[in-house]
Order: sequence, then structure tokens, then C-alpha cells
Amino acid sequence: MNKVLAGVAAVALGLGVSAAQVTAAEAADEITLQLKWVTQAQFAGYYVAQDQGFYEDAGLDVTIQPGGPDIAPPQVIAGGGADVIVDWMPSALASREKGVPLVNIAQPFQRSGMMLTCREETGIRAPQDLRGHTLGVWFFGNEYPFLAWMSKLGIPTDGSANGVEVLKQGFNVDPLLQEQAACISTMTYNEYWQVIDAGLSPDDLVVFKYEEQGVATLEDGLYVLENRLDDPAFVDSMARFVDASMKGWAWARDNQEAAAMIVLENDATGAQTKKHQVRMMGEIAKLLGEGDGVLDPADYARTVDTLLQGGSDPVITEEPTGAWTHKVTDKIETM
Repeated sequence: MNKVLAGVAAVALGLGVSAAQVTAAEAADEITLQLKWVTQAQFAGYYVAQDQGFYEDAGLDVTIQPGGPDIAPPQVIAGGGADVIVDWMPSALASREKGVPLVNIAQPFQRSGMMLTCREETGIRAPQDLRGHTLGVWFFGNEYPFLAWMSKLGIPTDGSANGVEVLKQGFNVDPLLQEQAACISTMTYNEYWQVIDAGLSPDDLVVFKYEEQGVATLEDGLYVLENRLDDPAFVDSMARFVDASMKGWAWARDNQEAAAMIVLENDATGAQTKKHQVRMMGEIAKLLGEGDGVLDPADYARTVDTLLQGGSDPVITEEPTGAWTHKVTDKIETM
């Protein structure tokens, strides 16, 4: 310990701070996490890990960057703006094929929350009834599961009479409320409830969950750039990050209202409400599965198979190699 650090330690010890805490603070690894979307309970585990000191205990100084409609996490990490990102696997694999070498290091969400929500009055009862209708679809990488589903059904997305008209949906539910579209993209934990809060009842709606349609693809996973995994120090920091994050998710699942309040405290926009975030946290808890963050290769294979079923317009054109690793989660077992 050099003289300056020794002096700092002496002062800290006089204030009741242990030498171990001083050393941990001095050695904290800085990590920037880019979220896929705005601050909300979808990312509660990370905010909880920060609030409850799990990151600090792991020797990490984590900066959490909210996303938004104009923020594409793969572009952010490719440009050096983040060390790790939250993204959906379809987007990550498409980005990898296009030259951004993303690798999945952990998979906190083990189930899909994506749905297509339709007005019951349109007469849509089954997927084949979608033909001839206008459907609201999110883009910025979120369109891939939808396109794969339509390809599997054999429904063109070119606006033809036998196909569907795709409306580029903003990140709101207005097209359904204003009857601009028969159906819109929603998540079980977010937009569906916005529709309900706007005055429609569950009986007014018909929903198609991607899980039930056999085209569910993995959603919120953690991704890093492939070359960084060659650095043992980086792998070590990511192992500590994933471990602390999963502790955050476990705490959030067991303390849902408190977790929602932590999210609200971090919402710089002031746009979120307690009612919506508590409800969202309850739905998010259903997507966590075992809660260990380890990617199931079978889930990965199912996602890839779904994305390859794109006919003339597949999401990815060939089966990826090296797109996921257990290197980080295996490292957790040795810590």
C-alpha cells in the first residue's frame, strides 16, 4: 500500500470504515450497462442490485444507461458506449450476422412476454384470421419475432389481400385505441395493461402469446462483444456482474412492491406510476424461470430455429456459431 492510500485508509479506519472496504472501493471495476428500453420494472433486477449494494459488494461500479425509441443497444456497444447490453436474442443474432459480434453471456429472462393483442370486434379468433388486417409491429430489432411468426404461418407481410399490412408501431398503444390497426404488439407486463387502463376490457381483446404460438424467442439477455471474452479480467468482472444482477432479480421477485419503488426512484422522466410498475414487476417475475441466469442451450436452439424459418426473408440466413457462452456463468460457480 502506497503512502497516499495508507493515509486514506488511516482516515477511513478512524471513521469506522474497514480496510477491506477501502481496498474494495479503490479496486472497483467500472461497468456500463445499456438497457433495451426506458427505466421500468423490466430492468428492476439491475436497479435493485445497485440500490441494495450487490454491485458494490462485488467490487463493481456500475452505470445503468436507460434506453429509448432511438437507442439500439447493439449500436451502442459497437461504438464503445457500453460494456454489456440487455437485448432480445433475435436482435442480437441479426446484429451478429451483420457484423456486430455479440455473444450471450447470461439469460435472466427464460420466457417470452411478447403478444399480439387484437380487438375482438374485428372477428380475429385464430392466427389465420390475421390475413387482410393491419397489424402494428415494433421495429428497431423488435420486428424479428413477428416476421418469423408470419413466415411460419405463410402469411405475406406485403400488404396484399392474402397477407397483412404492417404498420410501424410507435412505442405506445394508440393504433389499437384509435382503430388504425386491428392488432398491435404488446408485452404481457406493459402495453397490454396500457390498453386495459385506457378503458378496454379483457373481453374486448383477443391475444396471441408468442409462447403459445410456438415461435417464442428469447428476450432480455446480457450480451458483450466477443473479443472481450478473451480477457480473463473482463470475464471475471462479468461473472461478478451477472452474479450480483441475479441477486438483484431474486430480491426483486421476493419484494415486488419495494423493487417497483426502487425503479421509480431511478426514473428521471417521472413518467412511470407506482400502480403500473408494481403490476409490471408481478408479470416480469413470471418470466425469470429458475432465476440463475444460465442460458439453456435448448432455448437458444429453439430461437435460432424460429428465426431461420423466414422463407425468402429470414431473420438470419444461417445458423450462428459462437453466439453464446457459459464461460461467465461457469466462472460464477468457482467464485
